[in-house]
Amino acid sequence: MTQAFDAIVLGAGAAGLMCAAEIGRRGRKVVVLERAEAAGKKILISGGGRCNFTNLDTASERYISANPHFAKSALSRYTPRDFLALVESHGIAWHEKTLGQLFCDRSARQIVDLLLGEVERTGGLVVCDQAIKSVAHVDSLFRVTTQDRTFEAAALVIATGGPSIPKMGATGYAYDLARQFGLKVVEPRPALVPLTLGGDDVLFRDLSGVSADVVARAGKAAFREAALFTHRGLSGPSILQVSSYWRHGEPVSIDFAPDEESDWLLAAKRVAPRQTLRGVLRAKLSDRLAATLTERIDLPELLANATDTKLRQAQERLADWKFWPNGTEGFAKAEVTVGGISTAELSSKTMEAKRVPGLYVIGEAVDVTGWLGGYNFQWAWASGWAAAQSV
Repeated sequence: MTQAFDAIVLGAGAAGLMCAAEIGRRGRKVVVLERAEAAGKKILISGGGRCNFTNLDTASERYISANPHFAKSALSRYTPRDFLALVESHGIAWHEKTLGQLFCDRSARQIVDLLLGEVERTGGLVVCDQAIKSVAHVDSLFRVTTQDRTFEAAALVIATGGPSIPKMGATGYAYDLARQFGLKVVEPRPALVPLTLGGDDVLFRDLSGVSADVVARAGKAAFREAALFTHRGLSGPSILQVSSYWRHGEPVSIDFAPDEESDWLLAAKRVAPRQTLRGVLRAKLSDRLAATLTERIDLPELLANATDTKLRQAQERLADWKFWPNGTEGFAKAEVTVGGISTAELSSKTMEAKRVPGLYVIGEAVDVTGWLGGYNFQWAWASGWAAAQSV
């Protein structure tokens, strides 16, 4: 049996459900097909179960893409305030944490229920547990065949995400579809992901569980947040942020004293010459971390016995301590994916494929990746909304 719709959305995640709700609001008949047994599984685990659903500081500069301008159109037309208004219209209590991040007071389930409710309210249909067998484009219609039925529509929206967190059902299926339709794919790689350490840096694994407020850098990107040492390497918000910019063979630099002015160790020597470097660092960092850093810096035990040159060298190393990751913890631990279906193939206004009329790509499937802190959800809402205006 073949069921006819105006639009078929593949993927019942954040972008797919948002797009379907908006398509329905515009009076179109839409169906969402989801491979998993339930919709919104990645939404449910986001933000520690409270869903960091947007960021008030959203701006296109906080997204990574081969085309840094691509996201501007969608983000400017559907803003964090727009989604917040939707959240409030459903009576969902929320709060702002640091850096513009908005969370549900209660549960991420509220966001999933909001989206499913909007789809249902506008007449849309969500069908889960649908394994897609084939997708074809014949006579200006897209035909999607699953294990037990067939769907047809003039519009097809790819919202199946990227391969991050495969235990939640994530795959690279969007890329397979893109290649089927002749669309280029920017090589995907894990992003917002812990980094692993080897070689001389492996000794820092002994600090597993220790964190510090630092500035982490990779390439030209720098983030001031917490870094966390793990049994495999480095994690924490600042590390997850720079991981999106890090490339194999490059270092990650950490400033362990981001608040200090120049010559702060020389000043410490003048104030209390008989104190140790470890003692000075203990006032800023955990004792274990202070001890580990001190062991790796060539200084006499007492600051009084260190020359100004040696103290400046110590300052420089603490402000630019280089780690050489040997990899990441991969898509299994990555929150999102850098890369994806090339923006060169899509309209930035409508998200429609330039060479395949009626085919749209939204959300994480696109080569647009946001910072940690609600930015990727905002891209899901904005790109889904933008596509729906054209379907």
